[in-house]
Amino acid sequence: MPYMIGVPESHRGWTFVTNHARVLAAIADDPNVRIRDIAAHCRLTERAVQRIISDLEQDGYLSHTRDGRTNTYRIEAGKVLRHPAEAGLTVASLLSLLVQDEAHRAGGTEARSSQPAEAPHVG
Repeated sequence: MPYMIGVPESHRGWTFVTNHARVLAAIADDPNVRIRDIAAHCRLTERAVQRIISDLEQDGYLSHTRDGRTNTYRIEAGKVLRHPAEAGLTVASLLSLLVQDEAHRAGGTEARSSQPAEAPHVG
């Protein structure tokens, strides 16, 4: 899985991007990503990733279908973010920044800012 290559060391202290946003960006990048790969990429425990996915599903930002042992996630790209200060900002807008940044950091030649706008991903 490409997440394991060049993953930064764990970080202490506050950050600008929440763990929920990081998990959502990992799913936007690969709607069939495994929880263990999300955990490694985001430097979280698998249990924390499971809780975050549960939060996102409970509030309608994410859903999944199961095919055998594989989950395929679907992001509700048009859903508006929760905080009143972010009124009008959609999940797609947020992900366009995060996924594009991830592509650049991974050495991708093509910006993927349009991918989340085309989300939700259905497998």
